[in-house]
Amino acid sequence: MAINLVKGQKIDLTKGRSSLSSIMVGLGWDPVETKKSGGFLSGLLGGGGGGGADVDCDASVILLDENGKLQGKENLIYFGNKKSKDGSVVHSGDNLTGAGEGDDETIQIDLSRISPSVHRLVFVVNIYNAKQKKQDFGMIQNAFIRLVDNQSKEELIHYNLTENYAGKMSLIPGELYRQGSEWKFSAIGEGTVDPDIGSIANKYA
Repeated sequence: MAINLVKGQKIDLTKGRSSLSSIMVGLGWDPVETKKSGGFLSGLLGGGGGGGADVDCDASVILLDENGKLQGKENLIYFGNKKSKDGSVVHSGDNLTGAGEGDDETIQIDLSRISPSVHRLVFVVNIYNAKQKKQDFGMIQNAFIRLVDNQSKEELIHYNLTENYAGKMSLIPGELYRQGSEWKFSAIGEGTVDPDIGSIANKYA
């Protein structure tokens, strides 16, 4: 049974799970329905049926050291840099619409291969070209982050972002962080007005 988290909740991921080494982080979202006519898909933003603007969300991971700093652009994992230098974090690639059920973008993480210098992995979802397109997360619904044990396929954690994020162009759903020999997860659920992943990464520089 997955543990359903609420904003601000933290959970020890590896305690009692000594065999846990490889996880899949799934991030999902749906465009808000804009109209009911013309069939189901035509009522979805980006659904391909003429139902409003196309909202392209991108998931990213920022790898931080023990001081909460981003050490070099190779520690920013996104659609333009899909794999960390140590091979521990691999991005699935870009999903342009968010239409359909389930995870929209996934990130594979091998906990055993994460560099000892990395202490935090911050997950970010932002809207591509949000400022130019005048788009924000008020146009997105059903956003979530979930963690799955790759070996057993068990969903460990599920966190639905239920707040109203209208006016926000980026979301920080959660983070993995190291505490001694254990890995923990924190449900953050913060929206920011940063227009792109570069702006968020600069905050950790």
